[in-house]
Amino acid sequence: MKQLALPLPYPEEAGETAFLISSSNSRAAQALKRWGAWPVMAAMLVGPRKSGRSLLARIFAAQSGGTIIDDAERVDEEVIFHAWNNAQADRRPLLIVADAPPPDWPVTLPDLRSRLAATPIIAIDPPDEALMHALLERDFARRGLDARPELVQWLLARLERSHVALVRAVDALDQEVGQTRKRLSIPLARGTLAPAGLIIDRAMITGNDAA
Repeated sequence: MKQLALPLPYPEEAGETAFLISSSNSRAAQALKRWGAWPVMAAMLVGPRKSGRSLLARIFAAQSGGTIIDDAERVDEEVIFHAWNNAQADRRPLLIVADAPPPDWPVTLPDLRSRLAATPIIAIDPPDEALMHALLERDFARRGLDARPELVQWLLARLERSHVALVRAVDALDQEVGQTRKRLSIPLARGTLAPAGLIIDRAMITGNDAA
């Protein structure tokens, strides 16, 4: 698993400033490195929430000297329009971060709509198994939770392949361990995550507790 390090100090805990790269997001990371070849001095970075897209955008800004507009769907369209024009005039790249590109994100300003239509889209895909594995290990370690390899594999087989599901599962397990003072284990994970609708536990379907 490769890492793209952020060369700026941030106040977060150790590891917050590294963006984990796998096949699900490597094309996006590489496209941001090649911003000089973009057809215009702007691009849209789209992808699932909790996918590290904002961190990747900050890495891009630090390395390119460009600017970013995060959560663009909630930013005034005139602001984006002028930022797009300024990027072309100044030859400084602009990265627009959103959940999805138009038309999923409705744009009412005609001039902005035409400019975004000419703007390349860089997509972060849902996490693959390798990235899910690395993120689980990293997030458990950050919280000081002793997640054994067999638990991580058990979760990989049951969690939805999404960044949001992973974050919510780790949050729920962290809270359960903190409240009960129990050791993190497969039975604890099953009892916590299945009622919360975060996993489909084969043991509940087949009656096999070892599943």
